[in-house]
Amino acid sequence: MVTEDSVEDSEVYGITLGARLRAVRKQKRLSLQDVEALSNQEFKASVLGAYERGQRRIAVPRLQRLAGIYKVPVDQLLPEAADMGYETRDFRRWGVDTERAIIDLTKLETVSGPERDVIQRYVRSIEVQRQDFNGRMLTIRHDDLRLIAALFERSPAGMIERLEELGLLVRSPS
Repeated sequence: MVTEDSVEDSEVYGITLGARLRAVRKQKRLSLQDVEALSNQEFKASVLGAYERGQRRIAVPRLQRLAGIYKVPVDQLLPEAADMGYETRDFRRWGVDTERAIIDLTKLETVSGPERDVIQRYVRSIEVQRQDFNGRMLTIRHDDLRLIAALFERSPAGMIERLEELGLLVRSPS
């Protein structure tokens, strides 16, 4: 369900992501035309400018390729929660602290649809990286949450809401 808040979150995220893309490009001392040339015309200057203004959404695979051109990890292109205007209270409202969220892996098996597949693949990669195979719950850190949110074109707070709707979020004890 699309709500006024989710539309606003999406717009804020797009604008904030665009500002981050512009900041990284400028730190690299690249013009829009330089990026177009470095990408062998994959990233047209006009399209990249639209991403940077928040007027156009960038798909995750393209974001990954852009990160490769800039020679930075993809998470460095993503805005921080604080950049989005979210504070600790916004995450705590859902019973989640700002540093981590706990996913119920047994419930993840029961969710259907493409969201489950994407979340499952990401969760599996975290399990392998951490060598954590308990199979019941997995703590995802804030940076993981930001990346998952970006995959679904949501803000971290919007992703928390969606995880709650799917019944995947384990509430922190209050």
